[in-house]
Amino acid sequence: MGASVDYQAAFEALPCPCMVLTRGQVVLAVNDAYLRMTGQDRTEVIGRALLGEAPVLADLSASGAAKVRASLERVAGVGVGDVVPLLRDDWDPPDQRHWRLTQAPVLDPSGDVKEIVVVFGEVSGPLESRRAAPGPTGGRVSGPLKPNALLHQAYRQEQQKVSMLHETIEHQQRFVFDAAHDLRNPIAGLLTELEEALSDPGADLRRTLHSLHRDAERLNDIVGDLLALARLYTAPPPGADLVDLARLVVEELDAHPPSASVLTRLEENVVVRASRVRLARLLSNLVANAERHTTSRIEFVVAAAPPYAVLEVLDDGPGIPPEERERIFHRLYREEQARSLDAGGSGFGLPIAREIAHAYGGDLFVADHQGGARFVLRLPLAT
Repeated sequence: MGASVDYQAAFEALPCPCMVLTRGQVVLAVNDAYLRMTGQDRTEVIGRALLGEAPVLADLSASGAAKVRASLERVAGVGVGDVVPLLRDDWDPPDQRHWRLTQAPVLDPSGDVKEIVVVFGEVSGPLESRRAAPGPTGGRVSGPLKPNALLHQAYRQEQQKVSMLHETIEHQQRFVFDAAHDLRNPIAGLLTELEEALSDPGADLRRTLHSLHRDAERLNDIVGDLLALARLYTAPPPGADLVDLARLVVEELDAHPPSASVLTRLEENVVVRASRVRLARLLSNLVANAERHTTSRIEFVVAAAPPYAVLEVLDDGPGIPPEERERIFHRLYREEQARSLDAGGSGFGLPIAREIAHAYGGDLFVADHQGGARFVLRLPLAT
């Protein structure tokens, strides 16, 4: 009881090849089993990157390296272990063996990932041992014992299931972070106003109530956006209708006219299969973004570009630099200019719009445009 553990000795005594990596995938330590397996010297491995330029795992193919890298990034990002099956085609040249890499995070006291332990397991080893073992008559056991197409299929299915599980966990963690982060500011505002009113007998209660009402509306908007994201993540898309994009634009502009002048170039009979309610939400989010940044006008374009239907929303504002064009679709990401123009924006509008596009087999992205921003929605044309 209470005896100290020599973790270094335990690590070296493990019969399976193991290594310890930094979050940046640089090798910190390897055990003797790993050195025996690879025939390398410890000085040749320590301090080198596992993947990338002059990698430790130099025999991995591009697809195999991509699998391992993506898995390590997931482990570092969410702090949950992962398993990567590596098949014959994942090696260059193809390896007759099949491997499974088990990657486990080591957490610091705050819960952040400090290091990652990687354990190498040769799945084909037991099969090869059985094939080489003497049979009852003294000969070798024959039969289809080496890895085959069924083994390939089983490992691919395992990899897909593990990836789907990690994706679900990441969605949940991001959603909780989004909710906590974006609700904190208006709640802090409410508490500050209440504390000032309670501590100041001569406080202007009407002004305080106006301020509290503004923060309450802000909270209501954020909760609405969070609920929309939750439905997009967890619920299947609602029944698809035949939606004429030109008619959708006209009806939404009539119901909610923008504050800027409007130009339209709308091709008729450009029809998609999607929820009209969700597409209206997508369009309203794009309009709100354009209003926030435009100088004088917003332009709407609808056209068919088989096999896609295309809806574009353009403004004549300052535009979006190429390096920012993906970041703006991240939850809670907002440019400094957007914050100054509309401090009450939640940062959820564009992510919600893209999630809606993806739900119906399409995409939403920022395209090149001189003199402003150009958002392009592509959805499959209805057949």
